[in-house]
Amino acid sequence: MKSLPKHPEKSLKKNIKNADEKPYKVNYYSDELNDDFADIVNEHTKLPDDYEYGKKRGALWKTNSFILYYGIAYPIVTVYNKLVHGEKIKNRKVLKGYRKEGFFLYGNHTMKAADAFTPPRIIYPKKMNILVNPDAVAKPVVSDLVEKFGGIPVASSLKSMRNFSGKMKKLSKENKAVVIYPEAHIWPYYTGIRPFKDASFKYPAEENKPVFCFTRVFKKRAFRKRPKAVVYVDGPFFPKPEYTVRENQKYLRDCVYETMKRRAKQSNEEYVKYVKERTDDGDNVSDSAKD
Repeated sequence: MKSLPKHPEKSLKKNIKNADEKPYKVNYYSDELNDDFADIVNEHTKLPDDYEYGKKRGALWKTNSFILYYGIAYPIVTVYNKLVHGEKIKNRKVLKGYRKEGFFLYGNHTMKAADAFTPPRIIYPKKMNILVNPDAVAKPVVSDLVEKFGGIPVASSLKSMRNFSGKMKKLSKENKAVVIYPEAHIWPYYTGIRPFKDASFKYPAEENKPVFCFTRVFKKRAFRKRPKAVVYVDGPFFPKPEYTVRENQKYLRDCVYETMKRRAKQSNEEYVKYVKERTDDGDNVSDSAKD
């Protein structure tokens, strides 16, 4: 595995740019776990309790899915990410030897469309299975496309969670690759790693599957204000046999979180600045900062 910076704090001081340059945009937040800056209207769709994961599909549907994913979508997303974001993926070699078995891949949620486009490039030729918001399957026609592209809506209730958990187990047994954004909410061009819960790490802990992570960092791009994206892949991290499922859940989360934090120090371009709102003596500091 490619080594990480030995002194990330020095790397940050060296790389972090622009004490005197203004970012493209400033976003003010109050809750790192729940604030979202995707600028997408959330319909708050709830899946039915009996939502059927993994419906039986015929040969024609599977053929269409294969052609759409590998013949159309994959070339388009590759060109888009390279041209628009200058995206480069580094250290994919850590996946060598694991492409024939199932694994879980976690990443930082820092782009809109590109967050759906990067994982297929990382795990190719394996097909992506990615957790998505239930809004993505609200409409039947769109729902079918989402499924063909590997989208799996997250359960909305305890009852639907049973079927969802069954789907995760099935994917593991079939040696599929599952992609998860544990931060859950999109913060475009954020150069740090937000704290996230360990709930989604229950599945690799239960199924004893290897875990990998990828960290998108942003670097100065010649002749353009928008930075280029460099994606680092790290892992594998394995559940410890002497640990309980709950202990492994936390252990795997901590492995991914700390690795992503160290990788994130390699960003050297702050295209969008994030400022935490705070209240001193009843006055909102960020409001005055915006004026």
